[in-house]
Amino acid sequence: MITPQEIQSVKQRFGIIGNSPLLNHAIQVAMQASPTDMTVLITGESGSGKESFSKIIHSLSLRKHGKFIAINCGAIPEGTIDSELFGHEKGSFTGAHEARKGYFEVTDGGSIFLDEIGEMPLGTQARLLRVLENGEFIKVGSSKVQKTNVRVITATNVNLIKAVEKGKFREDLYYRLNTVPIFVPPLRERGEDMVLLFRKFTSDFSEKYHVRPISLTAEAQSVLMRYPFPGNIRQLKNLAEQISLLEEEREVDGPTLSRYLPADNSRLPVALTGGNRDSEAMDFSERDILYKVLFDMKKDMNELKKLVLESYKSGGLNQSIIQKHSELFEDMDSNLKPSESHDGGTSYMPLVLESQKSSNQDPDEYEEEVIEDIIHEEDDNSLSLEKKEKEMILKALRKHNNKRKYAASDLGISERTLYRKIKQYEIDQ
Repeated sequence: MITPQEIQSVKQRFGIIGNSPLLNHAIQVAMQASPTDMTVLITGESGSGKESFSKIIHSLSLRKHGKFIAINCGAIPEGTIDSELFGHEKGSFTGAHEARKGYFEVTDGGSIFLDEIGEMPLGTQARLLRVLENGEFIKVGSSKVQKTNVRVITATNVNLIKAVEKGKFREDLYYRLNTVPIFVPPLRERGEDMVLLFRKFTSDFSEKYHVRPISLTAEAQSVLMRYPFPGNIRQLKNLAEQISLLEEEREVDGPTLSRYLPADNSRLPVALTGGNRDSEAMDFSERDILYKVLFDMKKDMNELKKLVLESYKSGGLNQSIIQKHSELFEDMDSNLKPSESHDGGTSYMPLVLESQKSSNQDPDEYEEEVIEDIIHEEDDNSLSLEKKEKEMILKALRKHNNKRKYAASDLGISERTLYRKIKQYEIDQ
């Protein structure tokens, strides 16, 4: 069992500032995974400090005396990444004037950190999978299989599940990398850690620029903690440097701090999903938001169909029903045609249905066909909706490693509702 004192010791050793429960949990998982050789996938937004966790894992592992190399996969051109990682033989391609060792050969016995793994080309992904499964690789331009004993730590700021769905990332590699998942929380979910980090940065910059350190009023601290910081720690550090260098008044109030903060364009997804929460970062893409809108539209459509079905069973869309649900028929007045109901009164039938009625068809037979069509279509739509809902729940559970609290928050529903849905769809966790 890792104690809070041990976590604090690791923070001091690696210069990590903050006491957020999410941050402490991430550090605890990293410490637990360190003594093993299991592959680790670190997820989190850009600028949240993922590389620090790779250093924690290597430094606390049995490989700490071996080499540690950090590679940004997104910064290496697609045409040379295989050569960089696995090496090449002399003459294997234009410009290969001599043989070269790759990072997997150089770090044999150590650890390699592959940042932005989601940017890795599919061909390179297949080579990496072979290293992870068998410890084998082949240099570019060679046919000789070589062995390596490397601990692989990866990180990404993209949703790899969605990349798998789009065919941009191998599914087998994703599950191989995700043996130990570590989520690094974004700065906006770390609460008072923002103030602690800002104080540390301004203290450092006061020494660098030989000025008095900046202090924040209580109002300014509230402004700082409300801002979402899409650039995370990098953005906060830049802000601290700007204020330390440019601000003449060393005690900064709320309005002054606000002038240094760019326009907040990142709150829309937060507002759509319920605002602040104690959970992992939301990762709603445009498609997810459209799904949510479509679900609402489907729900409204099913309600309307039920109303129409009830109306037919009771003899048509009579005046009382139309008046009671007038908001549903505001744009349909021109599409309703008066007809005689079963009780001799006036009812209304949509013209689109009336036009489908054959001239020699018995009215009762036609009405039964309409009801059957509505029921059939309603069932199809309900099944489609349930299927999509089940898919979204499964995705959320996979993303959060079956942690219902975080999955429910991601989906924008309560944990109790999620539990009921899991039972309804018989989802095995």
